[in-house]
Amino acid sequence: MVEKQEVVLVIKLSQVCSKLDAKILLGDNQMNREVASACGADLMSYVLTFTKRKTLLLTGLTNVQVVRTAELSDLCAIVFVRGKQPGKEIIEAAKENDIPLLVTCCTLFEACGR
Repeated sequence: MVEKQEVVLVIKLSQVCSKLDAKILLGDNQMNREVASACGADLMSYVLTFTKRKTLLLTGLTNVQVVRTAELSDLCAIVFVRGKQPGKEIIEAAKENDIPLLVTCCTLFEACGR
């Protein structure tokens, strides 16, 4: 029987930033982080259930629960879509947890496709 091997393609966070024409809010020194997958969601329960390490979270939510979820799930970064700007509390929480933050004007659908 032939053993099935999982192929994992990774890209750098800097490449994601370029593809999404994203602005770096936090973590400009972490653009070499690897991204193995992406999750577009506004329900954090889905993120907790279906993501794995090195996942990029794309979301339209701008509350501190997004950062807490990213921390618990060991996600590599958060991208806020539709040009949404997170508040100071969110930025501080991300800074404390070493989570890069990006903002793109793309919709969630478009950002996931790119």
